[in-house]
Amino acid sequence: MAAIETGRPVIPLYIQTEAPSSRRQGAASRWWLHHSLESLSKDLNAIGGKLIMRVGDPASVLATMCKSARADAVYVSKGYEPQMDAQDLSLANQMGQVGIQWKSFPGHLLWEPETIRNKSGKPFQVFTPFWKSASQSLKPITPLPVPTHWPAPVVWPKSDSLSKCNYLPSTHWDQGFSTVWAPGEQGAHENLKRFAGQKFDSYQVERDFPAIEGTSRLSAHLHFGEITPNQILHECLQVGVQAGKSSLSVIQSTFMREIGWREFAHHLLIHFPSTTERPLRPEFESFPWRKDSEMLAAWQKGQTGYPIVDAGMRELWATGWMHNRVRMIVGSFLVKHLLMDWKEGERWFWNTLVDADLANNTMGWQWIAGCGADAAPYFRIFNPITQSEKFAGNGNYVRRWIPELKDLADAHLHAPWKASASTLEGAGIILGKSYPNPVVNHMIARETALDAYQRMRSTKKK
Repeated sequence: MAAIETGRPVIPLYIQTEAPSSRRQGAASRWWLHHSLESLSKDLNAIGGKLIMRVGDPASVLATMCKSARADAVYVSKGYEPQMDAQDLSLANQMGQVGIQWKSFPGHLLWEPETIRNKSGKPFQVFTPFWKSASQSLKPITPLPVPTHWPAPVVWPKSDSLSKCNYLPSTHWDQGFSTVWAPGEQGAHENLKRFAGQKFDSYQVERDFPAIEGTSRLSAHLHFGEITPNQILHECLQVGVQAGKSSLSVIQSTFMREIGWREFAHHLLIHFPSTTERPLRPEFESFPWRKDSEMLAAWQKGQTGYPIVDAGMRELWATGWMHNRVRMIVGSFLVKHLLMDWKEGERWFWNTLVDADLANNTMGWQWIAGCGADAAPYFRIFNPITQSEKFAGNGNYVRRWIPELKDLADAHLHAPWKASASTLEGAGIILGKSYPNPVVNHMIARETALDAYQRMRSTKKK
């Protein structure tokens, strides 16, 4: 919008780069990006614009484009990952050397990460005081309208094809994605209006039950910039105030608190960039993680023998997404039942989630492993059986993703190995064949994890 207001022609440019310093996007994210760019291109065409795509080094592409178009400025949305921030700074310097202005704008977050500090002037490492401090200064901004026309150049530059980016997988493992997702700005706002109008009030209760569509499902749209947290806040405030709620109650709602967690994740990533590879709590550097490719594969494929874990991992593979409650359960299982390094889980989520986000993914996995900021203590271990009974008790979620257990009664569904031989036979189940036996015993795995934690603590004291 700022570029359009100059009255000069504006060329929308997307550059695909695979710079050695950048972390390659996961396969599911690349699927989303392909369709998101496709949607953006159509939206621009509808108002007289055109998305120009180039594959190559950003500095070279920008220099060539600016020279040929006689451009005097580059307008960008600010990136908040450390590598993106460093790249933007480098590009700004290079553009400045040839007389091109670099104009960067916020928008992907509600607050600039460096502006939120504790009373000592240091970054927050605990969410509750972070959110209390940040939310008190939250002032919603009315979102800008979508442009109705585009100031086109006399001649549009040539564009590479979207297919040149090779975003789509060569196999068809993603065939279920398009039945679940609608990447693009229109899909994002349709999801937001549905959620704000129908699910906002019930979110606090329904968000924990994976069989219920009680969440916003906006995470991928947020990550790819198809919608902003300010637009989400504005819509929720409008709907809430119309329903008689105060602005303060909307801002302090459970849902907006979850938006706050996303802000906190970026706050941590900016201030502690090494956490993408190393634990924030240095004592976990010596934790005795296991390496077991067979166990890891069983977890990845949803073949652990624990139905709630397997259902979540199969949902992830089929849809590129997993319910947040189940993310915590499967994460805890990998780290604390199987004693696998949290980075193994982070890498798998990075490749298979359509909403894979470096800040959220890093914070989430370090939280569940007990080695990050505001972390769940390592000795707090999710029991996958009781978690399944509590949050997936009616069996709908498990039966949807594990059809081989569909005829098993609710009483046995969450721990099928405890059922009698006749019960299993009546449901057509042969443990070890039609459905796996548990890869670990919950109680033994729990004690083993606690022992490993105590060994790490003992090592620290020495």
